[in-house]
Amino acid sequence: MTHGSTPRSGPDHGVFTDGACSGNPGPGGWAAVRVAEGRVIDERSGHADHTTNNRMELTALIAAYEMLPEDAEETIYSDSDLCVKTVNQWAEGWKRRGWRRKTGPVENLELVRRLHELAQRHPRVKLVWIRAHDGSTWNEYADRLAVSRIAG
Repeated sequence: MTHGSTPRSGPDHGVFTDGACSGNPGPGGWAAVRVAEGRVIDERSGHADHTTNNRMELTALIAAYEMLPEDAEETIYSDSDLCVKTVNQWAEGWKRRGWRRKTGPVENLELVRRLHELAQRHPRVKLVWIRAHDGSTWNEYADRLAVSRIAG
């Protein structure tokens, strides 16, 4: 897939994110790809030498929010149900409890707190779960980019 390609399936606008890890923990990569009218308009990616898949998914979501202006009306897509629920359902309650879950500490707290802060600063941005590897062109693109960054 090259910049400017027309997607075969799935949404043709929004920000698509993915995280990947070789081993868990192990080396990892992440990607966030902003698409408008079926064309890539911005993409960011990175890697970590020793990390987990969840940390890479959270990092990709942080990058997605950071690439959007605070007044953006946009949808961010993630194939991590855990991360989507973290932002959409659980983080506010954890914050009220001093950043603790009912059952103990919040994992990856520094990333969760940053992500929650960014989501709060982008009130018109929706975060939506998308099924992984279902043929959605831009989700697959983000996946390939994240995997390509595993080696650094």
